[in-house]
Amino acid sequence: MAKRKRLSPPRLDAAPEATLETKSAFPSYPLGIAPTRQMPIASVARETADKAALDEMSRTLNEAREEGRLIQSLPLGEIDAGHLVRDRMESCEEEMQALVDSVRERGQQTAIEVADLGPGAQPRWGLISGWRRLMALRRIAEEDGTPGRVLAIPRAPRNAAEAYRAMVEENEIRVGLSHYERARIVARTADAGVYDSDAEALKGLFGAATRSRRSKIKSFVRVVRALDDALCFPTQIGERLGLELARGLDDDPNLAVHLRACLVDETPGSSEAEAALLSAALETLAADGAYSAASRSDQSPDRKSVEIRPGLIYRETAKGLVLSGELLRRAEVRERILQLLREDTAL
Repeated sequence: MAKRKRLSPPRLDAAPEATLETKSAFPSYPLGIAPTRQMPIASVARETADKAALDEMSRTLNEAREEGRLIQSLPLGEIDAGHLVRDRMESCEEEMQALVDSVRERGQQTAIEVADLGPGAQPRWGLISGWRRLMALRRIAEEDGTPGRVLAIPRAPRNAAEAYRAMVEENEIRVGLSHYERARIVARTADAGVYDSDAEALKGLFGAATRSRRSKIKSFVRVVRALDDALCFPTQIGERLGLELARGLDDDPNLAVHLRACLVDETPGSSEAEAALLSAALETLAADGAYSAASRSDQSPDRKSVEIRPGLIYRETAKGLVLSGELLRRAEVRERILQLLREDTAL
């Protein structure tokens, strides 16, 4: 009789893991997380959004740069400090050293203004305003032996007149200039062709100034035109003396020759001495009637002054003939004149 095989119930814990029929459709993944698949339209949308954001950022930066709202760090060597004729004629050493100490301790607090001179220009940037800050940073860089950099705002002035006005207005706000310095920049910009005349330059540069201030600057322009290269301390000429000089020059065109001769003969060593010399010359000439309105039609020959050539003035006085001028400072010119006199040859 055949032996029957005993059957036992199946054990679930020992049974092998059943293979899912859907294994091919849902494979197993690390950490049990399947990578997501994006539709092509989603990828295109993301790339479009990224490009739009980048374009917007570029446009914003370009607008900020063009409108002067973007501060850049530029090498000191790339700034041309002589790009514009400066309105400031001199700088107080004590004030400059105080600025140097402040910049060294606290860093540059206010950016300078520059104009882009073009990719091929050397230096690349022209200074509009911030001359004292630039000089302070250059001094610090020289003392430290480093190239140095400066914080600058690139501007895009439409023309030279706009650049000059920006320079003047910044100095008017930060540190007031003397009347002579204001008048001098008026004359220089007119000479450079930035403006058609002194009157246009005065209106363009100091249009925001009061009528009284513009009137005083206009008077000082006449002093600049007549005596600029003969004065040793022009910025120290006070308002009262400057206006007196302007009135005298209006009354007598030859007054400029008289004053230049006095300045060359005396060569004052201080601003006080120069002011005293000019005042004394005005008083003397006024007492002699040299520049009164009545004397212009009846000048005596012993008061005649003639500028023979630039830098050489011939003057007739009651005591004789006088030669003066810048040319006489040159030894070879003096020797030549003496030689001609010894030879009894007409000059």
